[in-house]
Amino acid sequence: MRIIKTEMIYHTIKEVLMNIAHEYPEDVAYALSSAKKTETKRQAVSVLSMLEENATIAKEKRIPICQDTGMVIVQMTIGQEVLLEGEDINKSIQRAVADAYQKAYLRNSVVCDPLFNRKNTGNNTPAIVYYQMVAGEQCEIEVIAKGFGSENTSRIKMCKPAEGVVGIKEFVVETVQLAGPNACPPMIVGVGIGGSFDYVAFLAKKALLRPLDSYNHLIEYETLEKELLDEINALGIGPMGLHGKTTALKVNIEWFPTHIASLPVAVNINCHVSRHQKVVL
Repeated sequence: MRIIKTEMIYHTIKEVLMNIAHEYPEDVAYALSSAKKTETKRQAVSVLSMLEENATIAKEKRIPICQDTGMVIVQMTIGQEVLLEGEDINKSIQRAVADAYQKAYLRNSVVCDPLFNRKNTGNNTPAIVYYQMVAGEQCEIEVIAKGFGSENTSRIKMCKPAEGVVGIKEFVVETVQLAGPNACPPMIVGVGIGGSFDYVAFLAKKALLRPLDSYNHLIEYETLEKELLDEINALGIGPMGLHGKTTALKVNIEWFPTHIASLPVAVNINCHVSRHQKVVL
């Protein structure tokens, strides 16, 4: 049995949020730099150069990469041999989010009621939190600050099994085409396949957390990831919608078994500001 104090989780999430608001993940920075070398259109190269310059300024001056500092999503994977000690874990997480956004002067973007009373909560809480229990004595924390310009372009479809790979590809590419410049390309495309109506959306979000230099562990899905990326980039939307070869930096797929009568698919799009980090305690 291993004891982990919830105060440690509080400090971890707080520091992560203040860091990812100001710095690209290394894999994203590398992907943008690589994309610039393959672009042939002057405007596309210019946009990618500006994104790199913006990232440098944000990191050096400790100011947000983007004015939309996102809604926070936390995925907690807790080993069953872990004993959490101290303040209620839910309170610790929400306190970490509130304190991080206030201390780092990040924009508060959460409203208390989605429909009737859209009053800003004033501290970017509540965060969305997912919990998963696994074997072991570690606690894995994945933190996302998700901008909603790209989130608003995401879609879900309950395909018929007969639609198969062709139907999946058509839906994913169509979703990116509809998103166009509104998702602030070059984008990262998370695709969930299988499960149920609710779980497939979770899978698509989970796919966004995978490193950009990784592929699905099954060769069939790895091939599909590569084919989708090629088809998406062939659309020519390009960086910030100004045309070019780089509409997406990566397509990541996560999948789960499903019912014989269905083939759920979800597409969760992230802009180039892919703010996330994983910490293992």
